[in-house]
Amino acid sequence: MSENYYYKGLYKVKVLTESEGYWIVEALEDFEDNVDGEKATVKTGERRIVAPTDLHKKKTLPPPIPEHVYERQLEKKVKQMVAEHEKKPRKEE
Repeated sequence: MSENYYYKGLYKVKVLTESEGYWIVEALEDFEDNVDGEKATVKTGERRIVAPTDLHKKKTLPPPIPEHVYERQLEKKVKQMVAEHEKKPRKEE
């Protein structure tokens, strides 16, 4: 096997074995990874089990995580309400 891939599109790794759900890779450079919400330092030569969806042939940044549609709509409504509020003349007491 031993093909070179990029883990999460950033870190160079070598694929050692492929199985149905996960691949075993060897790090070709040092990097930090998040495991169960905790930072873990991965050293060169260290082996990890990763999902094949985390591996890319080319070094690329992963696409940005899309915002939730509801949040974008709510933000748009709030901006519209603020704009309308600013347009209204204020009543003096």
